[in-house]
Amino acid sequence: MISIVDDDPSVREAMLGLVRSLGFEAVTFPSAEEFLQSEQIDGTTCLITDLHMPGLSGIELQSQLISRGSSVPIIFVTASPERGIEARVRSAGAVGFLNKPFDDRTLIECLDQALRRCGDVKH
Repeated sequence: MISIVDDDPSVREAMLGLVRSLGFEAVTFPSAEEFLQSEQIDGTTCLITDLHMPGLSGIELQSQLISRGSSVPIIFVTASPERGIEARVRSAGAVGFLNKPFDDRTLIECLDQALRRCGDVKH
């Protein structure tokens, strides 16, 4: 299952549609807090999250997952890249860092890499 966390409903729905069109099961969450409170954490094989969100940021979400012992592959997306952030999240294990807008092919490549890491490639 691929979990998508983004506070922008249109981005969430666009990513959900793309991921499902590739044959994967996916669910969406409007905030990091809702994802962390869900039962979906253990069933998530890849997490796609926005970097900047109200409440917990994507970086804080990554940190909380690591502190819980999770090694789920994470793909970050952002409309406002900041210097040094990509290196920081990658050093903590992120498999992708995409600047909005990005093309579908780029996201697909990141998903393939993430799912190969956890052995869940379906195509």
